[in-house]
Amino acid sequence: MNTNSYTLSGNIVDLRVETIFKGRVHVKDGKIAQVEKDETVKENHYILPGLVDAHIHIESSMLIPSEFARLASVHGTVATVSDPHEIANVLGIEGINYMIDNGGKVPFKFYFGASSCVPATPFETAGFEIGVEQLDNLLAKDEIKYMSEMMNFPGVINRDEGVMQKLEVAKKYGKPIDGHAPGVKGEDARKYIEAGISTDHECFTMDEALEKINYGMKIQIREGSAAKNFDALIDLMQDYPEEVLFCSDDKHPDDLVEGHINQLVIRAINKGYDPLKVLKSAIINPIDHYGLDVGTLQTGDPADMIVVNDLTNFQVLATYVNGILIAENGKTLLPSVKEMMPNNFHAQPVTTEDVRVVPQKTKLKVIEALDGQLITNIIYADFKVKDGNVVSDPENDILKIVVLNRYNKAKPAVAFIKNFGLKRGAIASSVAHDSHNIVAVGVDDEKIVRAINLIVEEKGGVALAEGMEEMILPLPVAGLMSAEDGYKIAEEYHKIDKKAHELGSKLRAPFMTLSFMALLVIPDLKLSDKGLFDGRKFSFTELFS
Repeated sequence: MNTNSYTLSGNIVDLRVETIFKGRVHVKDGKIAQVEKDETVKENHYILPGLVDAHIHIESSMLIPSEFARLASVHGTVATVSDPHEIANVLGIEGINYMIDNGGKVPFKFYFGASSCVPATPFETAGFEIGVEQLDNLLAKDEIKYMSEMMNFPGVINRDEGVMQKLEVAKKYGKPIDGHAPGVKGEDARKYIEAGISTDHECFTMDEALEKINYGMKIQIREGSAAKNFDALIDLMQDYPEEVLFCSDDKHPDDLVEGHINQLVIRAINKGYDPLKVLKSAIINPIDHYGLDVGTLQTGDPADMIVVNDLTNFQVLATYVNGILIAENGKTLLPSVKEMMPNNFHAQPVTTEDVRVVPQKTKLKVIEALDGQLITNIIYADFKVKDGNVVSDPENDILKIVVLNRYNKAKPAVAFIKNFGLKRGAIASSVAHDSHNIVAVGVDDEKIVRAINLIVEEKGGVALAEGMEEMILPLPVAGLMSAEDGYKIAEEYHKIDKKAHELGSKLRAPFMTLSFMALLVIPDLKLSDKGLFDGRKFSFTELFS
């Protein structure tokens, strides 16, 4: 990893002027010293700026930032626009500082935002609250590049005083404000955007995206482990390439081993879109929008660049950050970092008596999970009663779902969910957006309780209980991440995810989908540690109807 002088030769991709030419890139002391045209160069590979994930929660990879960098850089990623919202809900400002400090220990460019909604709503229990004063302190820092997603879209639309004060802080420092307004259209979308919010990664239809673009917003096309909107939105590249950015939002570790933003680039190019336009969306647009100190292969820039075999297969041969070679031929060159493991976990074990549900009325209000989406539907179903307790009904795929407060001893909240498809056992997770209480789903109360108690014992993780078998992947950093080798964690996560599918789940990412079933700011129906929540009415609702 030499940071002194060297030269790379090949096809040089200049995205600023949208051209490709034969030549050499001269690097000195981590900077681009000169870009030289030379048609006699024989190398046929391509040299271009590194890829940028325009919106991600690093915590969703279950890896601390330094480990995330080891995996992502192999795929040509050199920078991320990262919302530390997850750890902020658990550890507050201390958690955000942890992410910044750890990310700074490797040559990779993490750009963290000031989390605007901690907690996301007042209808759940989180570990910390970040108010206007704390946001002001964060946004005053040069390393904080933007205000993270404003999830309280009803508050913005209705011009809630506290919400507007938060937005004003970001405007005071001239920093962009990220959005989060799933399904918001028409006059409400206009009000939301006019408040100063400049991006949204939550669009799931073309009509919604076009409306928001017309009101002046940029659209982040998201393709993560749970939410997948690429197919619905990629045709924005036809007429609005300048308004498109690529992001993953949430990426589980086994998926990150397979690929990152490079996968979206390959798919977009293979659909016939101009490679230079696609690459601008994946590189230039986020750099310019957020004012990132990431090089674009211009003289004097930081030498943040990648070498790929061609612009179709896009096989990443080498990745450089500040002139340092950090990945080569599919292998990371970054060493792991020894790190502290702060946490905030005080949940107590539960019993089957704690998750009993006394039957009422005639119908059950059920969460309908949708594969590849964070939104859910509300459906009404008959329910099964055993010994005066409403229980899971795996024959009709109506399963009990439980959320347990991880910060204080409390009685768990219980509801029911469809489409998890489990025929046996239960799964549970302390990764439960956004407050990260414990969430579990299963075919009977005994298995649900066992899975929850596995997580209580480890003070965080993802767990599975079935028959005599128990599995857990411990996540000791805030109950969200591991500080161990990222490839090892990816392998362990893959095993437990595979087992969840063997229990009957047809969801592409059952643990990732489960982690969003407590995310109240995504409609229609979710479950917090305080009860069943209607995301359209933004209020609690009854379990029975």
